[in-house]
Amino acid sequence: MRETRTSVGIVGAGPAGLLLGHLLTRAGIDSVIVENRSEPHVVERVRAGVLEQNTVDLLDEVGLGDRLKREGLRHEGIYLAFGGRRHHVDLSALTGGRAITVYGQNEVVRDLIDARRRSCRPLLFDAAAVRVADLESDQPAIHARVGGEEHTFRCDFIAGCDGFHGISRAAIPSGMLTIYERTLPCAWLGILAKAPPSSRELVYCRHSRGFALFSMRSPEVTRLYLQCAPDEPLDAWPDHRIWEELRTRLSTDDGWTPREGAIVQKAVTPMRSFMVEPMRYRRLFLAGDAAHIVPPTGAKGLNLAVADVWRLAHAFDGWYRHKTTADLDSYSDRALARAWRAQRFSWWMTSLLHRVDGADPFDERRQWADLEYLVSSRAALTSLAESYAGAPLS
Repeated sequence: MRETRTSVGIVGAGPAGLLLGHLLTRAGIDSVIVENRSEPHVVERVRAGVLEQNTVDLLDEVGLGDRLKREGLRHEGIYLAFGGRRHHVDLSALTGGRAITVYGQNEVVRDLIDARRRSCRPLLFDAAAVRVADLESDQPAIHARVGGEEHTFRCDFIAGCDGFHGISRAAIPSGMLTIYERTLPCAWLGILAKAPPSSRELVYCRHSRGFALFSMRSPEVTRLYLQCAPDEPLDAWPDHRIWEELRTRLSTDDGWTPREGAIVQKAVTPMRSFMVEPMRYRRLFLAGDAAHIVPPTGAKGLNLAVADVWRLAHAFDGWYRHKTTADLDSYSDRALARAWRAQRFSWWMTSLLHRVDGADPFDERRQWADLEYLVSSRAALTSLAESYAGAPLS
């Protein structure tokens, strides 16, 4: 068995773990990143693609903004569509210049892996039998089998950045965490299509047949979503049916409709809300999806993970530079405050725009009134814009 000493052991090489490792390297803090999946699997997953202003600013500040600035698509607004009409929400005007940028999570991961490789710090993919141990001690450990060899990484701290199904949260003793969870009665059928975007900005649509979202990943690739049942089989959605449903839900009276092209990927994503409190157990800290899942309607998941690890990196820096535990001790409360605000916003957006099975005419009319009020009130639009573009990191 090989044993290695490090400062921070990071479980998970998604955007949260990789960004944390990058921030620690810049602060002169040693770390190792251990990931149980392959590098191609991590890189090629097409996930979130909307970056808040503070996420873009942070990536640029820490030297990861070159390709983002070249290839990212800056959007200063979004559209809300209902009743056959699109209503523009000017995020920038409503928030004093803040905006969003469309840049796929997998592209963020590519940039982070490249930066990690340049740093020559350990990044281990395809690790088997990963587990954390000795959480009651001052030197917790990560155990893993890498290349057929058993490794133990003895750490000052462990950061669990391994997602909802990871091993970090599960390693915390029973009774130490409070879990809040809600499963939504709908899902998203998401597709990637080789089709140039037909709108310069995202279109969120409330339709009697269900929610639809027009988005994009590049000037050549469109990303679209349809509300569907959580148990919907993909076989029930041949390409021609997908395009027919997208045209029905998204087309507006001004003649706008999504451009069509070859569908290169499709998947059904269930929707859930999940929160765990606290986001810490002794020297194990949770970040990103390991601690919270929000409905994707508010585009908050990746951005919350970035906020978590930014805060956690500052806390570790305070410990190693000044031997203070103040930021470590406040990490969970501060991260949860932001996460619950994101949960509220994502739940509100979901409730506003999705068709509810079994809804009666009263519910339908109330939902319609919510939308009419929203697009007619600058105060209401400002609230939406502030939440969607994201509050500054603090």
